[in-house]
Amino acid sequence: MKAWRRKGDAILAGFEQQEAAVLRGLVGQLEDMLRAREEETPQDELAELTGIRTGPVESPDDPVLSRLLPDFHRLDPDNPSREDLDSAAAMRSLHEPELLAAKVGVARIVLDTLPRDGGSVRLTFEQADAWLGALNDVRLALGTALDVSEDMPDELPDDDPRAPHLGVYHWLTWVQETLIQAVSG
Repeated sequence: MKAWRRKGDAILAGFEQQEAAVLRGLVGQLEDMLRAREEETPQDELAELTGIRTGPVESPDDPVLSRLLPDFHRLDPDNPSREDLDSAAAMRSLHEPELLAAKVGVARIVLDTLPRDGGSVRLTFEQADAWLGALNDVRLALGTALDVSEDMPDELPDDDPRAPHLGVYHWLTWVQETLIQAVSG
């Protein structure tokens, strides 16, 4: 990949075919997970009449989705009160649909602006912000799946099944860092 750079009002980069395929695949999987979560939400007739969307009241069971869609209200882990549980459920129901829509929206922008076969990418600053959000989400998802921590070495032994995926995680970090530098430079 050619690092992101700024040229006037545009943010530019170039992706090899394999890089584009990997990134499109990860962003597409993320979009699918988020859309599946949206579809799990039971339909509420009152919400349809009023136009107010509501979401699920329960946190996702999947650790990746749980990381991407954290609780909106912190509970006392040792002794959550009924009032706190009700408040957490209400906060999730009100705010998760908007968060899901934003995450699906930024994923869609990446998929719309990244050529399938690789090549040049030219972004506006608004699109670059969307890319940053989507890259962050993909890194969070992959990092959660790989159980990345501060104590994890930069490289894993070749026989560790996470080793090739950790390389992708590090590449995504570099893509995100160079995009941040280009936007802020």
